[in-house]
Amino acid sequence: MKAGVKRNDVNMLEGSLADKIVVFALPLAISSVLQQLFNAADLAVVGRFASSKAMAAVGSNASVINLIISIFIGLSVGAGAVISMEIGKGDREAVFRTVHTVVLVSAIVGLVLVFAGIFLSKPILQLMGAPAEVMDLAILYLRIYFLAMPALMIYNYGSAILRSKGDSKRPLYAMMVSGVLNILLNLLFVICFHLHVIGVALATVISNALSAGIILFLLVKEEEPFRLSFKKLEIYKPGLLSMIRIGLPAGLQGAVFSLSNVVIQSAVNSFGADAIAGSTAAVNFEFISYCAISAFVQAAVTFTSQNFGALKFDRCRRVFGICMVSGFAVSMTIVFLLVTFRYRVIGLFTTDPDVIEFAMIRVMNAFILHFLISSYEISGGCLRGMNHSMVPAIISILGTCVFRLLYVFTYLPTHHRFDTLFHVYPLSWVITGTATITAYFIIRRRVEKDYCHKKRKISNHTSVGFW
Repeated sequence: MKAGVKRNDVNMLEGSLADKIVVFALPLAISSVLQQLFNAADLAVVGRFASSKAMAAVGSNASVINLIISIFIGLSVGAGAVISMEIGKGDREAVFRTVHTVVLVSAIVGLVLVFAGIFLSKPILQLMGAPAEVMDLAILYLRIYFLAMPALMIYNYGSAILRSKGDSKRPLYAMMVSGVLNILLNLLFVICFHLHVIGVALATVISNALSAGIILFLLVKEEEPFRLSFKKLEIYKPGLLSMIRIGLPAGLQGAVFSLSNVVIQSAVNSFGADAIAGSTAAVNFEFISYCAISAFVQAAVTFTSQNFGALKFDRCRRVFGICMVSGFAVSMTIVFLLVTFRYRVIGLFTTDPDVIEFAMIRVMNAFILHFLISSYEISGGCLRGMNHSMVPAIISILGTCVFRLLYVFTYLPTHHRFDTLFHVYPLSWVITGTATITAYFIIRRRVEKDYCHKKRKISNHTSVGFW
């Protein structure tokens, strides 16, 4: 496996770490930010060339979409971690069979989500209390959007395969090509054909189909054991079970996390359409910051997984420190820049002064401390790379989800102001970050201690030695 390192791959098991983590994470960060900017283009186009109602209809769906697909995106995290561990162990056969399992699972998941989106769109939006004036447009957008789910899943799961071996560049190239197409189609459908939310939804479907096609093409042309053969698609039980064991807790965490955001979105909805539009515009700031942090989270998972599989615990420790420092530094820089130029950035989405006022409230009460999420996201990523996915999931569910629900249902009713609503975010970030970092050090110490104990035990019972 070592001899097969290609130009686009990063050797995570040998040599320096800091430069390799940056080289690996930078395309991830750019890819995620571009993906968010391309998604933001939907809002910008409908906000500037359609109406604030159309913008609110698109924005009110963000938390719903995240809720429905987050559990399955979590499985893609598990897929990447499992393949990375298999690479670290040097098990080519397991890598080959897991790759084909991952692709098949992504297609099945995508089809399931198509039907889920079609049938659940209306009841979920009604449950959230979406304003009546945007309900029909919101339902229409969501149903069309979910036609893109098979392609979106194939892109994410296929990208996880490439990233597991250190290739974070080519998924970026695929995202760039499809993203440019998305923007062009947005402008064409909305400005020229006046299709408002229908146009931006169709643009999403078509552009995601392109990105999925590019990823499949790359996998088909890849070298063994990563080469995809459609005739050899199968469910490899050990790989699938490992993927579920690592990815399902992350997916459940994301689903519950999104559920708490759905509740918060419902609270936002109570302030009216302008509040929805303003919050929707401001949340793009948070998405951009999160995308940069997420790049180092994925780097933490992948680098830790490979080195954990190879039993190189000293490198696992260094991965944690490098990713944590880098995540904080990058996210703080993004927060500083976006807060400094906040009015100019929000102006890209809307010129309505009422909408802008609501957006500024969210920016100055939540986003300004957004860099704090690096604490629990990166430490949780390292735990998943060490095959401990349940602990960070439970902590995040309690710290960022249960706490937020209690806040919204107990404190907010007696302090019903738009700024008070968003105080819940930094409070939950501090609680969750402190708990997850503490858990990381406890588990890391226990894992290393258990390994040393087993190594001494084997050495005492054989003259050959552990290796």
